Amino acid sequence: MKKIVEYRKLLNVEKTVELKELKTIYRNAMKDAHPDKFQGDDAGLKAAEENSKKIIEAYHFLVSINPETVKQNLPEYTETISTSTITDYKFVEGRLIINFSNGSVYEYISVPKATYVKMVNAESPGRFAKRHILNAFTWRKTINQD
Repeated sequence: MKKIVEYRKLLNVEKTVELKELKTIYRNAMKDAHPDKFQGDDAGLKAAEENSKKIIEAYHFLVSINPETVKQNLPEYTETISTSTITDYKFVEGRLIINFSNGSVYEYISVPKATYVKMVNAESPGRFAKRHILNAFTWRKTINQD
């Protein structure tokens, strides 16, 4: 959740921001922080490059968890979690990344480490995930990071 809050603060948006508005805010932020504005100013250029990377990362992350995006991806997600098995999973800084047998990879945000430990120790991690994780945490589709 901390990551989401930081990204919202960086782009100065509320939780309820619509995709169209988020895109406009992103474009305006990129205009202000674009490295091309700092040609000849090495320190300013370096800072602008770092800032623009953060803005791009924040935008893509917030788009991926936006209610409009989630609604659009829900049929595919529902199909995946109901027909595919979990082939691999890993826990990274409060995020649980799960690979499914259909090739899809989903990231579950703000999963407590204790919940992950319970999943690992469960008789059936897949069944545990279906009952306690897949529909309980904010999720977003990601690319396979292997």
